Amino acid sequence: MKVINFYTSDGEFGCFSNFSRHSIFLKGKSWPTTEHYFQAQKFAGTEHEEEIRYAKKPLKAASMGRDRNRPLRKDWEAVIDDIMREAVMAKFTQNKELKPVLLNTGAALLVEHTANDRYWADGGDGSGKNMLGIILMEVREAIVAGKSRFEKGQYL
Repeated sequence: MKVINFYTSDGEFGCFSNFSRHSIFLKGKSWPTTEHYFQAQKFAGTEHEEEIRYAKKPLKAASMGRDRNRPLRKDWEAVIDDIMREAVMAKFTQNKELKPVLLNTGAALLVEHTANDRYWADGGDGSGKNMLGIILMEVREAIVAGKSRFEKGQYL
């Protein structure tokens, strides 16, 4: 099986990174990157959500989202993956130039390859969960199947 590793927002598969500069439109608002949206949803319905949306760079949005002085929503652990699915689906269906990049990966295994993260990435040694890679593959499968969004219980 072909494996495609990605991490940074540059290079051939840089658009797979949540830091890539591709805006999305969700919840009636424009978000500069999927990272902005994802981090802001930790504080949905609060002033922190908007502060993060207006962060100048995705790294700043990530830093703000990880700041535990901000009150994390109580259901965060239950919704974390679905929020990422929503953001990634929006990114690859709303930015038409990105869809072929994802679809042209065919059946390749997509892996966010870094030692910096054991949940969203592979932990650098393959022992991480690689949830971002898994979600990208789910979105790829959904797009091939003609779906523009996830339905409860599908592609999970």
